[in-house]
Amino acid sequence: MEALGGGGKVSGRSREPITLKDLRRLGALAKQDREDLFRRKIETGRLYADRLFAVALCQGAAKHYIDRKSGIKDFDVWSFYRAHPERQFPPRRVAQVDFGDPRFGTTDGSPEFVGRRVDLIGRSLRGTDFSDPVLVLRNYLRDGVTETARCLAQKAVVLIEPVELLGTIVWPDKGRKHR
Repeated sequence: MEALGGGGKVSGRSREPITLKDLRRLGALAKQDREDLFRRKIETGRLYADRLFAVALCQGAAKHYIDRKSGIKDFDVWSFYRAHPERQFPPRRVAQVDFGDPRFGTTDGSPEFVGRRVDLIGRSLRGTDFSDPVLVLRNYLRDGVTETARCLAQKAVVLIEPVELLGTIVWPDKGRKHR
């Protein structure tokens, strides 16, 4: 039997519940990363700085936010953009930052971090109407046209931005209503 570590960590996973405050922190980390990316990669910033339509906690940590049982290995935060006609958002870009709070324990293999690792990823989606981010993301996940969409649909998606939808469960859909 493994001993309990900091932040309710069992077998490399934290069982601590994720709060709205934690989602806000993840949103702030994603925003800092986007600003840094656009400052360093001028062309990407020119094309995408004003095209963000949603930020979401995805995969295992999002599932844990919903069921409070799955546990947290790391945080996967995705920024979704309206696709620009010139080119897609860099699909292979993944930044890793420190959550910065040890409440959730640490991520195995990331001893340099005080808290859990946060993977920051972005995707551009094609479409014409992005006025309802929940609907756009549900359709993207349900249609499963890309490998990314199919992978994200296997677990869960919880909105961080827009801020008025903070904590909204996008996926699994289960007929949930919003707005």
